[in-house]
Amino acid sequence: MPFCEISKYQQDSPSPAGADDNGVKIFYRTYGRGPTKVLLIIGLAGTHDSWGPQIKSLAGTVIANNEMEPVDLATTAGDGIEVCAFDNRGMGQSSIPVERSQYTTTIMAKDAIALMDHLGWEKAHVFGHSMGAMISCKLAALVPNRVLSLALLNATGGGFECLPKLDRRTMSVAIRFLKAKTPEQRAAVDLDTHYTKEYLDECIGSSTRRQILYQEYVKGISSTGMQMKYGFDGQINACWTHRVTKSDVEAIRSGGFLVSVIHGRYDIIAQIYYARRLAEKLQPIARMVDLHGGHLVSHERTEEVNQALAELIKASQAGTSPEDWTNLVQESSGWLLGKKSTDRKKTKEGWAPESRSTSSGIITTRLYSSLVYLLSLFVLLFEFMRKGHRSLRPAKVGPTLT
Repeated sequence: MPFCEISKYQQDSPSPAGADDNGVKIFYRTYGRGPTKVLLIIGLAGTHDSWGPQIKSLAGTVIANNEMEPVDLATTAGDGIEVCAFDNRGMGQSSIPVERSQYTTTIMAKDAIALMDHLGWEKAHVFGHSMGAMISCKLAALVPNRVLSLALLNATGGGFECLPKLDRRTMSVAIRFLKAKTPEQRAAVDLDTHYTKEYLDECIGSSTRRQILYQEYVKGISSTGMQMKYGFDGQINACWTHRVTKSDVEAIRSGGFLVSVIHGRYDIIAQIYYARRLAEKLQPIARMVDLHGGHLVSHERTEEVNQALAELIKASQAGTSPEDWTNLVQESSGWLLGKKSTDRKKTKEGWAPESRSTSSGIITTRLYSSLVYLLSLFVLLFEFMRKGHRSLRPAKVGPTLT
């Protein structure tokens, strides 16, 4: 089985406080052959095969290299692409440390860097989804000289930005997610988390897409197993403690590579407002790709996402300048989606979000952010008080003398 033992490649770079990487192994698979290298980093509770549609598009196959017949590398290199996808620590077949302190996006970015060293990759195109996009940001900030391009799918800046949209539907999904104990329960809630209702309700023959995907999800979750509590809590901790700092932004902006921020505008987990704000921070090197989809936009809008990733690789190889790459224009009110808009199709709700932000919209989003932040503090306080109450024990009383 292909594993990377992290400690072998981090002897010269001390791990962050609390991270004991002795014995931590990362499970990975590679696909395709060629000089172009692509590293795929999946998100919370996901495994390497969640990248299936992108692996197929980039490498031309979903059969891992170690499962194929031996080939002559000299005759297969050409202009091909070699893709590596892996299970983050805490999930799938990778190690599951028990301490929350062993899970941060910086620690997990160093896992990915160690994997690149293990593969002998000097540089790679780095694509991340959700939590994987947070990890990708940290990787790009830590070793910008090893990044050829950066794609951030359904990303946020971490912390309270990870909290989902506050409405009845989302709160219901969140409660169901926390209560899910079986593959069937988890599959049902994952569908509502990953896709838009409109997409799930589409008919495919005599069945709906929801019915078809439900069976696939149950099978997939059953084969990999439900995520262990240590891994889930640790990965949640990584998302909650993640921050894209000013130094991170500066390191990425000066790294000499292009960035694509790809997002589903109806994502109920990672809200598109924060993705746009991240794209603005990364100007002038970022392109904003706004698609009609949910959190797993890489599956819901596979063709558009694959095209966006292929364009990013092609532009990087061609040496496209940031000015020619970005589709954001700078005005007095900030960076706005303007030239080369990637998705302006009309939908049932009307046209895609306007390229000009109004002052009332900015005030509303800031007010919403403040409310979400206060709610998160309330949740943390409630959790602290609940744990404190559980820790209390009634005093033992001796037998009464009679």
